[in-house]
Amino acid sequence: MNKRNKRRNDRKFWNKEYKEVKHLSLSSNPSEDLLKFTRWLGRQHKDQQMSQGDIVLDIGCGNGRNLVYLSRTFGINGVGIDISKEAIAQAMDMSKSLPLEYKCQSIADPLLLRDESCSIVLDMMASHVLNSEKRNRLLSEIARVLKPGGWFFFKTFLLDEDRHAERLLRENPGEEEGTYIHPKSGTPEHVFTEDEIERTLEPYFLIHKISKSHRHILRGKAFKRRSVSVYAEKKF
Repeated sequence: MNKRNKRRNDRKFWNKEYKEVKHLSLSSNPSEDLLKFTRWLGRQHKDQQMSQGDIVLDIGCGNGRNLVYLSRTFGINGVGIDISKEAIAQAMDMSKSLPLEYKCQSIADPLLLRDESCSIVLDMMASHVLNSEKRNRLLSEIARVLKPGGWFFFKTFLLDEDRHAERLLRENPGEEEGTYIHPKSGTPEHVFTEDEIERTLEPYFLIHKISKSHRHILRGKAFKRRSVSVYAEKKF
């Protein structure tokens, strides 16, 4: 499948998902993991707290719920990008009267923002759908648009001790190591190890905190998928 057809199929899947909601757990409330990050930032780095006029970029913004929360709470300006026109339409509807804008584009495309223009970039369960080349290119773009000392909040799937991920890699392997083909969506998904995350971010970022979910095992059996949240500061 060529790149254009693949991108068209991805858009079709996510437009349908945002309309019919078969696999996503959609909500208008902000992510609990984002709330934890903002509380941590306020406690540990008060001088770097978000303030009015700061620009926050949300990669794979979905219905815009996280940008809406940040704008209403801290007065930030925001830019959200998502491949789904349906998601962008929902985000715009939620964001009326707020200083937020949205772009319908693939997260694999260049970020149309100025160098060092953003205070925070969010990548919450988004870039794992890209192959390694595109993930690395996106990370370089994230570092480009972030101000020195700006924050990257990264949430993704964690392979370590996740039996569901191990099964998916074994039964539905993708073309790259650590990548499987999702049995329902048919799209590749990469699952990271903690060591891989540290190696990947090290050229651009100083990692302050890694928070791993702990409900992946219940009574000795595989339970939920495991995720990891990373609080990383762009190096000066």
